[in-house]
Amino acid sequence: MSHPRPFQLHPDDNVVVASGVLEAGQPVHGCKVKPRSRIPGGHKMAISKISAGHNVFKFGQVIGQASCPILPGDHVHEQNLAMAEYSSDYAFAEDASVTEVIPENQRSTFMGYRRDDGRVGTRNYVGILTSVNCSATVASLIAKEVEKRAVLDDFPNVDGVVALTHGAGCAVSTRNEGFRMLQRTIWGHVRHPNFGSVLMVGLGCEANQIPLMVEHFGKPPEGSFHLETIQHHGGTRQTIDSCLERLHNEILPHANKARREPVPVSEICLALQCGGSDGLSGITANPALGLAVDQLIKQGGSAILAETPEVYGAEHLLTRRSANPEVGKKLVSLIRWWEDYVAKLDGHISNNPAPGNKLGGLTTILEKSLGAISKGGTTTLQSVLRYAEPVVGSGLHFMDSPGYDPMSITGEVASGANLICFTTGRGSVYGNKPCPSIKIASNSTMFRRMEDDMDLNAGTIADGIENHPDVANRILERIVEVAGGSRTKSEIQGFGDHEFVPWSISAIT
Repeated sequence: MSHPRPFQLHPDDNVVVASGVLEAGQPVHGCKVKPRSRIPGGHKMAISKISAGHNVFKFGQVIGQASCPILPGDHVHEQNLAMAEYSSDYAFAEDASVTEVIPENQRSTFMGYRRDDGRVGTRNYVGILTSVNCSATVASLIAKEVEKRAVLDDFPNVDGVVALTHGAGCAVSTRNEGFRMLQRTIWGHVRHPNFGSVLMVGLGCEANQIPLMVEHFGKPPEGSFHLETIQHHGGTRQTIDSCLERLHNEILPHANKARREPVPVSEICLALQCGGSDGLSGITANPALGLAVDQLIKQGGSAILAETPEVYGAEHLLTRRSANPEVGKKLVSLIRWWEDYVAKLDGHISNNPAPGNKLGGLTTILEKSLGAISKGGTTTLQSVLRYAEPVVGSGLHFMDSPGYDPMSITGEVASGANLICFTTGRGSVYGNKPCPSIKIASNSTMFRRMEDDMDLNAGTIADGIENHPDVANRILERIVEVAGGSRTKSEIQGFGDHEFVPWSISAIT
């Protein structure tokens, strides 16, 4: 009878992680300790005695302290593992290194959309964006009319027309970071290379004035940006009719001219995300994705890591490989901002793991963060960005954001990501427009249960069928295929119309 093999991730670890269910008293492959109780897959088992108050190690790092004595074979989780106070040696830039980039003439290529400003898209959507929530329904009605009238039948090179609406844009100060954050998010989508053209709809009297955004950020290339306001047209019906006419006569014909052409994979900018993580995410899917990211960066590509509360406690692993001390210190300042921000709202940043994370075997934020950052690979951290701040240059970048997946990805896309890689252990059904989202399962059980939503299975690592480089190669191959037009499961399912969720920290007045 075969038994699931556990993972001891570092020689210093005093716990192992079950790759599958470990039954009480049954032998464990490659382990001298037998479980004292049933231990679910993805959960931790002690392999040595741990006294109360002593550190518990996983990944060779502290993930918490024993809240009571733990015996070899015990299930280690909420009942006996608590968050630990920690201090980190940030060792700013001590491990920074220069990545050897493959020469341009040797890089892989994909079929992408080269835009007039030189950037490259992986999709060719037309976006209907709004400056304020007051114009959200009108924008949605325009998109529905396009679908109802089958307008896209005449424009086969356009992937779709999508209305991206939000709940803000007025009754706020226009002089604070919250307002600037909203404008960066909107304009990052206006200028996004996955949009062949954008129609922006405003009410007319909102605080977030569209002409002022154009003045501040600069006018987009000719033909790629169009503006309508409801008050100017005299109401809802007149605005819808005017927009439909412009879509058919100007906007869609412009976008339909776009054609895919061979471009180097260095034009790919990945948004990295994990959601519904489990105890295997940081062992299978995340590190395999990290290896794929390393390969992409060696070909001149770029990637954006985000979710600041979910690097908490592991930020020292990023500061050590920051390009320079200033980059590392910027990341630490974000951590301190989040500690203060959450405390003001009667919360604590250390209380991050969600119920699903805990069911999947993750106990503390330290443990969750250590697994989460592995999806960023091992290359030097080039920059730390504000939410929705444009990414500049190749390599690995970090963008400040909450851990809420739709909100975080909205910022990453606004920063310039043109493709998303999303790892999940419990099972996420996330999808995005205008960016395709590749979802990677951490375990085979969930992959089989949700195969219509999962693009790749990294659970084969836990099953002993593949190793990390094998899965990384499959991930990179799929990235190139999807960038060139192959549809993801979320695209087939039709996701992406409701996932535009800008982060708002503004006081509403």
